[in-house]
Amino acid sequence: MEIYRFLTWLAAPALHVYLRMRRIRGKEDRTHFPERFGIASLARPEGRLVWCHAASVGESLSVLSLIEAIIKNFPEWKVLLTTGTVSSAKLLSKRLPNGAIHQYVPVDKTSYVARFLDHWRPDLALCVESELWPNMLSELKRRNIPAALLNGRMSEKTFGRWNLAGGMAREIMKTFSLVLAQTGEEGDRFSALGASNVHCIGNLKFAAAPLPCDELELDRLRLQAGTRPVWLMASTHQGEEETALSVHAHLRAQWPDLLTIIVPRHPERGESIMKLIGRVGLRGVLRSRQKNIQQQTEIYLVDTMGELGLFYRLASVVCVGGTFTWKGHNPIEPAQLGCAVLFGPDMTNFASIAEEMLASRAAFQVHSANELAVRLEQLLSAPEDMFALANSGRAFVEQKRGVLEETLRLLTPWLSGKNL
Repeated sequence: MEIYRFLTWLAAPALHVYLRMRRIRGKEDRTHFPERFGIASLARPEGRLVWCHAASVGESLSVLSLIEAIIKNFPEWKVLLTTGTVSSAKLLSKRLPNGAIHQYVPVDKTSYVARFLDHWRPDLALCVESELWPNMLSELKRRNIPAALLNGRMSEKTFGRWNLAGGMAREIMKTFSLVLAQTGEEGDRFSALGASNVHCIGNLKFAAAPLPCDELELDRLRLQAGTRPVWLMASTHQGEEETALSVHAHLRAQWPDLLTIIVPRHPERGESIMKLIGRVGLRGVLRSRQKNIQQQTEIYLVDTMGELGLFYRLASVVCVGGTFTWKGHNPIEPAQLGCAVLFGPDMTNFASIAEEMLASRAAFQVHSANELAVRLEQLLSAPEDMFALANSGRAFVEQKRGVLEETLRLLTPWLSGKNL
């Protein structure tokens, strides 16, 4: 632990340069940049404060329902939610409930973390998934601030790395008074690293509220799409747009009026994707330039933030992106909104969920652009099969929602003050 602390101190000048370069590239928030060094931009609210830290968009959305439940059931508590990305902050500015505030998490250097904790003085800390920053956790332990790990994720590869850390891993794990793991295997890994009071209660993402949408805009787009067959490629990474475009080219032989919607994970890639659409001879519309879906529009490219819920409701069938070229994105969100769900070969970040969905016939997995085209052709040709798949997905998600109540129950001894 002392070695890690020394190395982060030694790396501080390089870290400053790195963060400033990220700010120049738009990956850090210029207005709130000092927060990354533990300098708060808001006053601490009065009363008890629970600090919840989630890395990015997916993790933060997974705890919003829990935050709402804490504020509702324990009104004496206020909630501070920290994240590390600009995209998560933009989404949370619209979705955080009253009684909760957002800040950027400080970089894991002892002086920054100490400055952050000196200002906020949390009474309870909740870390989400795999946010195990040694200096942060060491400072929590030194100050006797109780901490819990929620929705804990620990892959076999990550476990191997932590296991090499030996005593430092055990010291970090002993910071947590409670560990809630996503699966039994992950729970066993946390226990092997020295964690105590470990429970496996499922994935908190099942309890997330459905992604929101503007209902008037949904009605407008539905009117424009009319009776056209519509499918969505969601949260795409570089290389996956080519897959979506090749699938569209294959399917339009049977459905000349097919509408393909692409929502890139990083909206700033919109202009380069539009050039790709033009090069392959398809007619595309960039949402930030043209809100309307026109009759001649073949590809509707959504380069805006926070509208995925709108397009999950517009499309009948969805292929989850990041599953061909990355480690996968959340298949729960489209299933929750009644979409027929497909995903590609790489579901590393959602492995157990993908396995359960496939076993329950709540989703289909494809391994290539050709397989995706064939599966979409089958579903679009047989609406009853598409609706059956969508209904299975929605039912699968609904039966897992009890994870929220169980999480709140296990946190109650701290929230009620009995363990503080």
